[in-house]
Amino acid sequence: MLKCGLLGKKLGHSYSPAIHARMGDYEYRLYEKKEEELEDFLKNGEWNGLNVTIPYKKTVVKYCDQLSDVASKTGSVNTMVKRDDGTIFGDNTDVYGFFDTAVSSPVNFEGKKVLVLGSGGASSAVCAALGLLKADYTVISRRGKDNYGNLEKHADAGIIVNTTPVGMYPDNLNSPLDISVFPKLEAVFDAVYNPALTGILLQAEKRGLYFCNGLHMLVAQAKRSSEIFTGNKLDDDITERITHELSVSMKNLVLIGMPGSGKTTIANELARLTRRPVFDSDEKIIRDNERSIPDIFAEDGEGVFRELETKALKELAKASGTIISTGGGCVTRDENFDILHQNGIIILIIRNVEDLAREGRPLSAGDLYEMVRIRKPMYRRFADIIVYNDSKPEAAARKILEELGERSR
Repeated sequence: MLKCGLLGKKLGHSYSPAIHARMGDYEYRLYEKKEEELEDFLKNGEWNGLNVTIPYKKTVVKYCDQLSDVASKTGSVNTMVKRDDGTIFGDNTDVYGFFDTAVSSPVNFEGKKVLVLGSGGASSAVCAALGLLKADYTVISRRGKDNYGNLEKHADAGIIVNTTPVGMYPDNLNSPLDISVFPKLEAVFDAVYNPALTGILLQAEKRGLYFCNGLHMLVAQAKRSSEIFTGNKLDDDITERITHELSVSMKNLVLIGMPGSGKTTIANELARLTRRPVFDSDEKIIRDNERSIPDIFAEDGEGVFRELETKALKELAKASGTIISTGGGCVTRDENFDILHQNGIIILIIRNVEDLAREGRPLSAGDLYEMVRIRKPMYRRFADIIVYNDSKPEAAARKILEELGERSR
């Protein structure tokens, strides 16, 4: 069996193994290497094919005996094959990955002014693809003539492509720039795929622009890499299929709703049915502060509790593929929306007011009908899916999975 894998410095949250497992019958491992280990590994390690990621896409060029035309042009390699005679061939399938992403989108690149953020290996690949698309592109770097300090001269840009790691896990919600500088902007692409919505993509979404993360690019380049590894042509539709599958499986399932609506019970049912890990924001607050929630309310007030809740949600929502049960009042802070939405599908659980549990819930001692009236628009604004918990928790959990199935088609 071929021994393939991903080479990089830190790879703990890579989805490449899951992608390649769907593409071919070969081993695919993660190879975390320090720069001083690269030469020995590449020359003497037991591998047949490699993908290369941050920060080694340009570094590995010098270890290749032959480069493809596109790798030579970009000066960057993200796919390597060790031939039978021990020589190494380097290619750049990121070019294919972004080109496929672009032509699969509704965005017309020809003649458009495109700003490419970053000047690393991914930037070189994107620029090569933009050349094929006949776009007018400019690279924005920290110290070049076109930099983040003179963006106003590019205010007429129509498309932005972020190739920097800004906003990548675990630095979620960060953005390389404020897109309000660009009034003519039509679309934003980001090579980052974890989280699903980076800070710059959240900005694009709020402006109603077309936006796309790096998952399609990752899968498309993996398809081309797999074909190079094995010599076997894959069906073109495999990229869209795997992208959709992973998009849903990578998202967190975030349950919101009134206190006592059954979020925790339904979350546990979902965990049983899907084998996803489940986390409860209230439980995290209790653990982190070594106090019960009624005690926090009594001693510090609701304002302090909401701060602690936001802190807990930031940590929980950075993960992928989990189930998160939130406190009933998390929707009262607008900043919690981006925190939960960036990598999650937000599911509103609705239950009849008379059936809401009250025990151990400080705010539920008052008028629940009035609380529902106030919070209803907040819940609706956050929610992607609405499910009624009017029978058994298992039925609600299965209804959620049905809705997710529809979204993945």
